[in-house]
Amino acid sequence: MQWLGRVFDPVLERLLRGEPERVLEAERAQLPLWSPVALGVGIVAWFLLPTRLDWMLLIGLCLGGAALLLGFGAAAGRLVRALGICLLLVALGCLLPWGKAMLVGQTVLARPAMVRMEASVITVEAMSGRGIARILLKPVDRPDLPDLIRVNADLEDMPREIALRRGDRLRLRARLMPPAGPAFPGGYDYARRAWFDGIGATGRLLPPLEVVHRDAGTGPGIREQLSGHVASRVGGGAGALAVTMATGDRGRIAPEDEDAMRQSGLTHLLSISGVHVTALIGGVVFLMFKLLALSSRLALRWPLLLIAAGAGAGAGIGYTLLTGAEVPTIRSCVTALLVMAGLALGREAISMRLLACGALFVMLLWPEAVIGPSFQLSFAAVAAIVTLYEHPRARALVQARAEPVWAKALRFLAGLFITGVAVEMVLMPIVLFHFHKSGLLGAFANMVAIPLTELVVMPAEALALALDLLGLGAPLWWVVEQALRLLLFIAHLVAGQSLAVALTPAIMPLAFGLAMTGLLWCLLWRTRLRWWGLPCLALGLSGYALARAPDILVSSDGRHVAVRTRDGGVALLRDRAGDYMRGQMAEQAAFGGQLQALADLPNAHCSEDFCTLVLIGSGRRYHVLVTRSRLSVPWTELIRHCGAADIVIADRRLPTACRARWLTLDRKDLALSGAAAIDLTTGQVRRSRDPRDEHPWQLRLGQGMPGPNGKPPTTLDPLDGASPGAGSGPDKAPQL
Repeated sequence: MQWLGRVFDPVLERLLRGEPERVLEAERAQLPLWSPVALGVGIVAWFLLPTRLDWMLLIGLCLGGAALLLGFGAAAGRLVRALGICLLLVALGCLLPWGKAMLVGQTVLARPAMVRMEASVITVEAMSGRGIARILLKPVDRPDLPDLIRVNADLEDMPREIALRRGDRLRLRARLMPPAGPAFPGGYDYARRAWFDGIGATGRLLPPLEVVHRDAGTGPGIREQLSGHVASRVGGGAGALAVTMATGDRGRIAPEDEDAMRQSGLTHLLSISGVHVTALIGGVVFLMFKLLALSSRLALRWPLLLIAAGAGAGAGIGYTLLTGAEVPTIRSCVTALLVMAGLALGREAISMRLLACGALFVMLLWPEAVIGPSFQLSFAAVAAIVTLYEHPRARALVQARAEPVWAKALRFLAGLFITGVAVEMVLMPIVLFHFHKSGLLGAFANMVAIPLTELVVMPAEALALALDLLGLGAPLWWVVEQALRLLLFIAHLVAGQSLAVALTPAIMPLAFGLAMTGLLWCLLWRTRLRWWGLPCLALGLSGYALARAPDILVSSDGRHVAVRTRDGGVALLRDRAGDYMRGQMAEQAAFGGQLQALADLPNAHCSEDFCTLVLIGSGRRYHVLVTRSRLSVPWTELIRHCGAADIVIADRRLPTACRARWLTLDRKDLALSGAAAIDLTTGQVRRSRDPRDEHPWQLRLGQGMPGPNGKPPTTLDPLDGASPGAGSGPDKAPQL
């Protein structure tokens, strides 16, 4: 056995201590940056893995591997120690959301119900742009209801003589339901967010609404007062943007303005984040420093920069709390505080380590934010900017120098354009994964929008609010209004271009994971090692390019069905579906045109109860049968037509004998596995829910509270459908 040691010891030495040690020695300053990445991997793994056994197995394997690797000690080399620490962080990351989900989750309503109740108001968010108000309520003396309920109310149904505020007690009637999961595979999962927010039911308030008690000790909060004041000074769409930039209240923005901002790549300006916090803190530090420097005694005896930095930090914390403490705002505030601390210590403040500290802070307190677009977009954008200007050529481009004013302006615009392009390239995979569309002209729009916001709108608005104390803010409010009108004009102009938006179908999580792994590898290393991430990035982006729009989309309740037509359009079973459902279907199908009615298709035949149509996929004909009503139909006819169809889709519970030749999706199946996206070319059926899923917001179906009538929650039956096969049917669709 000694000869084996003589042969393999040099090989192991070279693999563990040779080339890897030399490479990691050159990258030793970058190794701590992988700490939030490893923690994030564990958090994401908890959300992706379906069962408790999977979570425990992952944690056990990571802890065992870490113990094994770290047990070698210093003799094993930097690579082994780094891998051991990463495994520990992955295990911790898996534990963080699991523990928080157990601590903050509330019991969820078991089934839809019509409820009469008295409830105390927690928050009221008026969304005048959509004509509704979003109210968070705490039911009073109703142990059969969840602790927190969120309802939407039409503004015309709200009391007009008084404004609702925190602490008011209401008597109301509402239609409640459990928080909704994804409408389609890959869609937004509100049930998950509601669980971490402690919300157990959502619904719609039905008039009349009666205020039975007013809390005299409370009034409109500072945020509400400030929003109302700004709206009174600036009107229209510009006023809605002014309110958003001052307080973070986006409810006043009209849907068409919000869509234009998103399609033009300017939607980041609507989120209180880096631009706003930086402008505020920078302005406070500048003014405080200049005012204190007016006193020669203070200038000579006191550390004015440190005092000004402290004032700026305090202003940033106050602004973060005022605007609702959203993740981008917290990230920006934490980053700004670290910048202030770096300045106080005489260290380089803007760095990737500072960003890593901010990411760790958010992950430890809000681990559920990691899988959301807000966290990913904000940190990826800052990482792209920091990485770009760590390069000597990019830093030299924006470095101050003695030159004419026009040259400085050109250099500033060039730096802004390069920054916008870099940020757009990094953010595009994230935006396409979460929203299925991305602005292609955002870099050009941001060249004007960012300086306009940071150098004109934010300073003018802050100064106008200060001068309003003396009644002198009107001229500056005019400046704010004109600048924001220009911003909206730019947004609508860019969004109206034919190449403004790139649409894509739902992206597979594997492709997104590969793309983000490649991006992080390229962003976090400094030496040539970073280019090793390009193959992984290219592989992930190829998954984006190969993503296919589904041929059939079925909502989780079976009521809404969308079919891809031969000319690339989208047809709906119920053409009177609401705007939200229509938008979701068009988004999932990567379609930006006018939606059609399924009954109008030449290959469809519809009656009051059913629609039948023939679709072509992978060289064969699929006969599809879709129900349109829940009225009683002859049992024998139903069984016969089910057997003649390849795919049957129903929003009712079909009898066991009603089985299609390939795929049957009825109420029972959809309740168990959620919405479906069917690709006829590949024969793939993607579902929005894994029946094995043991996350607490999924287990609510079996553990929800009894409804108001005291009956136990409904238990879902297991799926008893036919297994998919490759059968073929007759050439003519059945007529019903």
